[in-house]
Amino acid sequence: MFDEHQLPAPDGLLLYARDYRSRDPAAARRTPVVCLAGLSRNCRDFHPLASLIAAGDDSGRRVITLDYRGRGRSAWDGEKANYNLSVECSDVLAVMTALGIDRAAFIGTSRGGLILHLLAATRPEAVAAVVLNDIGPVIEAEGLREIARYLGGDERPRSWDEAAGILRKTHGAAFPALTDADWQDMARAIYAERDGRIVADFDPAIAAQLRTLDLSRPLPDLWPQFDAFRAMPLMAIRGEHSRLLSAETFAAMATRQPHLRGYTARGQGHAPLLHKPDVFTALLDFLRDV
Repeated sequence: MFDEHQLPAPDGLLLYARDYRSRDPAAARRTPVVCLAGLSRNCRDFHPLASLIAAGDDSGRRVITLDYRGRGRSAWDGEKANYNLSVECSDVLAVMTALGIDRAAFIGTSRGGLILHLLAATRPEAVAAVVLNDIGPVIEAEGLREIARYLGGDERPRSWDEAAGILRKTHGAAFPALTDADWQDMARAIYAERDGRIVADFDPAIAAQLRTLDLSRPLPDLWPQFDAFRAMPLMAIRGEHSRLLSAETFAAMATRQPHLRGYTARGQGHAPLLHKPDVFTALLDFLRDV
């Protein structure tokens, strides 16, 4: 269903990527899609979505998903300061070059969307279209506090059912639309089994770095970088119950970029699952024009 790659970052650190290829002969003429995950997440978040996009009978296209450094099957970085947006943006471009992709449509969830703000501002020729999944130029401090709390949690699941239960207890109120199967899939995406233990699949230094932020003061916004999206097709998805992307910022994004196509994922919080049928239908409709 997908090819696996271990590819060098500009500094030599090995990055893991998946390459989903469509069986549709016309797919080679369509713009490929590159999916960028959230802060502590990895390419497994996108497996259902990437599979659906690649399998389209008359609209299939190549999809690339990748693990940032320190996440999933990419190597952990001994220099923890390298867990930053600038380095990760460079890593994305390196993976694209290694896979022979010079231009793509991007789907960025949370941190992935922040990387896209930088990419569109610095390498606009590489960006054919952008989907921002529950992220924008203004990040709500309360949403970051919530992420810091659950990334710093000390619950250690002893089984996959227990892992799904922990996620449901933590996030269930914001995600009434999710099914039992969704929570099980999320557990398999977030956790990994190592030495007989189920553990969060990222370098703990990433969570520690988040906890050093001073969230008592307003965070810098990215409105100047957001303006770079003016020259490209743009879609923004907001979880109905999101605490990271406010309804006010979501509305302001549409005012600032009138061509933006907005969609609210009902019954979901931060960050929406994009393969749920309602969201996927809207997303696929957007990609058809790219």
